[in-house]
Amino acid sequence: MKTICWRIFSAFLLTGAAVAWPLHAQPVQTLETTALGLIVGFRSNPDDPASLETVLAAGRDNPVLAQTAWEQKAQRARERLKQMASEAGLPLHSVGDAGNAQLLRFDRPIRGQALQDALRRARLHPDVAWVEPNVLLKRLQATPNDPGYAEQWHLQTPAVGGISAINMPPAWALTTGSAGITAAVLDTGILPHPDLVGRTWAGYDFVSEVELAGDGSGRDADPTDPGDWVTRRGNASAVQQMVDAGLCDVAPSSWHGTFIAGQIGAISNNGLGIAGINWANKVLPVRVSGKCGALLSDLLDGMRWAAGLPVTGVPANPNPARVINLSFGGDVPCASNTLYQSAIDDVTARGALVVVAGGNDNSQLKRPADCQRVLSVGAVRRDGLKTDYSSFGPQLGLMAPGGSEGEQVLLYSTANSGLTTAVPAQDHYGTLQGTSFSAPLAVGVATLMLSLNPVLSPAQLVERMRTGVRPWSSVARVPAYPTCSNNRLSQSVCHCTTDTCGSGLLDAGLALRLAQGPAAVIAPVATAVPGATVALDGRQSVPIPSATIVHYAWQQLEGPAVPIASPEAALASVTLASAGANYVFQLTVTDSEGRTGRDQVSVAAVAPVVSGGGGATGWPWGLALWIWVLATGWAVRRNPVV
Repeated sequence: MKTICWRIFSAFLLTGAAVAWPLHAQPVQTLETTALGLIVGFRSNPDDPASLETVLAAGRDNPVLAQTAWEQKAQRARERLKQMASEAGLPLHSVGDAGNAQLLRFDRPIRGQALQDALRRARLHPDVAWVEPNVLLKRLQATPNDPGYAEQWHLQTPAVGGISAINMPPAWALTTGSAGITAAVLDTGILPHPDLVGRTWAGYDFVSEVELAGDGSGRDADPTDPGDWVTRRGNASAVQQMVDAGLCDVAPSSWHGTFIAGQIGAISNNGLGIAGINWANKVLPVRVSGKCGALLSDLLDGMRWAAGLPVTGVPANPNPARVINLSFGGDVPCASNTLYQSAIDDVTARGALVVVAGGNDNSQLKRPADCQRVLSVGAVRRDGLKTDYSSFGPQLGLMAPGGSEGEQVLLYSTANSGLTTAVPAQDHYGTLQGTSFSAPLAVGVATLMLSLNPVLSPAQLVERMRTGVRPWSSVARVPAYPTCSNNRLSQSVCHCTTDTCGSGLLDAGLALRLAQGPAAVIAPVATAVPGATVALDGRQSVPIPSATIVHYAWQQLEGPAVPIASPEAALASVTLASAGANYVFQLTVTDSEGRTGRDQVSVAAVAPVVSGGGGATGWPWGLALWIWVLATGWAVRRNPVV
């Protein structure tokens, strides 16, 4: 009798009669919303012996008892949901749980007026406290809208930017950064730039020799770059002596520090210029280089100050850096003099990671790139081969894009068009190449890792970045180029190995996953045909350093149910249903310390197109295929959860 009365009453309400009913505030749903079901919260049931509070209280003392009580409570709620759906005349495919509420699944997605009617029927039932549609949530925007981002091939996924691209989109889906993490750039100083407004701390100028400084003064609190240009004649006496002795190159101003600052921290997703790797952190400009380069004494003091260590005659740094970018060096091996290494040891002990450029003289590494406790970064071309200029050696940590004129592909960042002094108010960008611009890519990734896990030590940052690289085996072999070898004094473009170029190619997506736990990595699956057997390959999954993966677990999330062969192995397989469909499978890995990581892969089973001269396989078949595609088009890949 109750069911009959409720159906009559709800039908009366759906005709438009005005009835006041005490309802909770409900989210506004537009006619464009598409739902796969409803999530329902029930009013308190006085007949339920186990309230939510009782279950939670039990869990504090006895997890097993709490689990049993929870499952019993959930089962009663699901039965209550079935009864409600029947009384309200709602379409019901199956029921389940959704957090503290219950899930009513439809047999197909609904939208528009049909969804509005279903929501209204559910909300008007006397047992229902609230109801929401079960919708597919799109992941947060992970691709910046800066117009210059299209030119930043090195930040794209490898499928878009080339094998050496550092894979920023999946990293940005995890975090775009934290304002509490500072990166220091020890370089030529910095220029005002529209894409760097509000993205830098005050910084400091450590160039001590006035003639080299080019700004008319020695050390001071202004790290603005006055330009490091050098001409053949007419320089200040100290500079001219270096030019005459062949110790100083004649060149226009490089605006080197401004370029690197933009790589790490240009304002992102603002519709202007380029995207920086970290969208929230600030860059600390530490000017250590003027005309002809940087004095070692200035560089060592600047490094200490950047990390928050005291320097005589200089005010304390109020914004110590967690990561320091250093693109100078390369004169002698680090082991020949302890001065550089001792400064690095002090900075590392303070908790700052020093990331250094490998060098551009196409030879074995020299200090600081071959020092201990640094992350040294060499340069690869877009195709993953070592550039013709990058130094090499067993001390390299990893490789990142550096640009290559041979490929006619350089790196793109903030710059200035002035040949000597800066052109004021210039919204200018430019291209450069060199390991100087490979290192900042690793710096930016390290700051994002610290945004996820700020307790990571410098050593842990290096371990995770090196563990999460894409291996050299992923680089396609080009027969025209040899394998790199440490037995040669120099070598041009060559295929990297772990002995010559470090552990592999920097991958921001994997590095950020490893910042908090192991990374489940599933090999992509090509489009399959219905009925095919498809491999689910998780053998590329990696643990955090010092741990091992002890368990693999595959499960199906979407699509017609199919059995998974070897669901607890790294390499599993499934045989797809005989009809076309979309599937999503998930891999969960657990490491020896109990941490988990997840990844998902989508599989589309599409019937092959059969060409014909009309007849039954002509336009009617094509129309039917399009109808099937549109019917299944709502299925989207979900964002991997780590």
